Parts: sequence; structure tokens; C-alpha cells
Amino acid sequence: MSFNTKPYLISKDKSVKSAMRQMGQEGAKELCVIDPSEELFGVLSNGDIRRWILHGGSLENEVGKVCNSSPKVVKEKWDQENVRKMMLEQRIESVPVLDRDNKVIEILLWEEVFSNKKFKRHASLKAPIVIMAGGKGTRLDPFTRILPKPLIPIGEKPIIEIIMDKFLEYGSPQFYISIFHKSRMIKSYFEEINGRYKIKFVEEKKSLGTIGALGLLKGKFKENIIVTNCDVVVDADYTELLKFHQEKKHDLTLVASMRYFKIPYGVCELGQRGELKNINEKPEYDLLVNTGMYVISPRVIQIVPKEQSFTIIDLIKLAQDKGFSVGVFPINEKSWIDVGQWDEYSKSVKEFETRLGS
Repeated sequence: MSFNTKPYLISKDKSVKSAMRQMGQEGAKELCVIDPSEELFGVLSNGDIRRWILHGGSLENEVGKVCNSSPKVVKEKWDQENVRKMMLEQRIESVPVLDRDNKVIEILLWEEVFSNKKFKRHASLKAPIVIMAGGKGTRLDPFTRILPKPLIPIGEKPIIEIIMDKFLEYGSPQFYISIFHKSRMIKSYFEEINGRYKIKFVEEKKSLGTIGALGLLKGKFKENIIVTNCDVVVDADYTELLKFHQEKKHDLTLVASMRYFKIPYGVCELGQRGELKNINEKPEYDLLVNTGMYVISPRVIQIVPKEQSFTIIDLIKLAQDKGFSVGVFPINEKSWIDVGQWDEYSKSVKEFETRLGS
């Protein structure tokens, strides 16, 4: 089997930041870390990076200090059934294949090892899903003068159906969809395709902001819920997200994507009297950006005011003021697609076409 390992290899002295960029560019969830002699040193996963960031680790540190130095591996004459069993039991995304010199000659990816499309990869997700779909979608004007934002097409499906289908991979959870702007069109659409989804509509009598519709669901849930905007696709393991929220004992967890910004100019730094102190030439910034997906506990839902416009920023501040624990679940840049504005919409269409092989 011919396999190009180069996109999945990274030197142990490279930075965590460069590893995150490589993962984003290649769509890889794990990288093989190699030493100067090109022997396998360890495996670096999204989870390793997430734990490193959450414990205050610098993105400038070497990946050799962050990776798993005792990864699961196989030799050249590997057995498929044994590899499948190991991947299932250990929840491993990929397995390096090593030669006699401990060098990586192939990487077994989950998609290849489990080539049978009927195989269910994900564990059952025990959490209701709330989709905030009541907004006007002003950033996509004039498109949203005709269609409500949730029904904006990406390929052959509207964005809201793509979001829901990703959750269906984890079983068949209950969906609660908040609606306000062009609500009849949204309900009519799902009446036409009904049968695949279990939906309860939450109808806003007035616009309630980005999270205000949760006030209409007080007392509905005894378990944690996952809340998502209707114009974002987050490619993460939702069971891992829920497990993270529970193990960290957070009351509210937001999913944040690492984003890289490079300013193509020299940035002036001024002193107190307005004098030039320094010019920072083409600086780069690494920021964690809110994706619009959250895990929220029932007691946080209780503090959302009913029938009042309320934003997620309002909710986070109120939760922190009340002493609730608010956490962050980091994902890489390629794991988040935002179609809520025109420039991102066109990128998203191309991204989905690429993933679908069209």
C-alpha cells in the first residue's frame, strides 16, 4: 500500500503552534513525532494539545514535551482485526506502522481500517441538542431576505440539516430548534423531510438574542445539553466534549477554535507621550475564538431570563458572577466552519465540496 507519510510527520523540536497549523492544513487529528534520525519519538493528538493549553502550556514549546512518548504502534506485517480491536478499545484515531529501524513507513487511519460505511464509530451521545435558529442572519443579507439563515444551502443540504446529521452519527438525539425569523418556512421544510429527526420547535414571540430562547426551556432538562448556533459546523468528538465538561465539573463549556492572524504591516507601539517606541514587523497572533457551540448544565439554564433578549456574553458573565464554573474546550482551526458571513460562506462551500470529493 502506497502512503505519503510526510503530512503526518513532525520533528520533535517543532513548536506546538506549528503542529496545530500542520494539523489544520492537512486535516490530521494526530501527528507522528520523529527524532533527528527520523525514528518515531511519539504521537501528538488534538487531545494532547488541548490538555497542554488548558494547563497553561506555551504554544512555543517543543512538541517533544507535549506528545505521548509511548504510543500504540504495529510492525509491517500487521493484522487488520487486531488493529481494529486496538483502535476500538483505545479510541485511537491512527496507528503508525514501523519498520525494523523504528521509522514510520505507513499510518493506519480510522477511515481506512474501518472501510465498511455501515460501521458505527461514535458512542451514543446522551444529551439533548438545542439549535439557535431564530436570528435574522443580517450578515448574510440580502440572501436572508428570501431564505431564513438555517436554510442557506451548502451543497445539496441547508446548513441546519448538515449540523443535525453530524449529531445523528452519535445516535438519534432529541433536537430543540428555536425559531423566530421566517419561522413558517423552517417548519415547512422539516414537515417535508420529517422522519429522520425528532424535533420540538421553541417559538420566540420576539427576538431573544443569541441565547435568550433557553429561558423558554427552563425545567425541561435534568441533564447537560449541547447548544449550537445554526450557522456553524464543529467537527469534534461530541462525546469527548461532553465527557470533558463532566470531568472538569463545569457548568458551562464553550468550544473555542484556535485561529491565526498575521497583520501584513509594521505595527507601531507608542509611548505615554505618543512617541514611537517600537515597530513590530508583520506580527502574528494566536487566539482562541468562540465557535458558537456550548455544553450547558440545567442550573445555568435556570438563570436565563424568560422572554427577554439575552446574549451568550450576558450568560457567561452572569454565570461567572454567580460562581459557576465556565470552561473552554479547544479545537483546531480546520474543525470549525462558520457560514454566518459572506466571505466565510464562500469558503465553506468550497470546503464541503472538497470533503465530499466533488
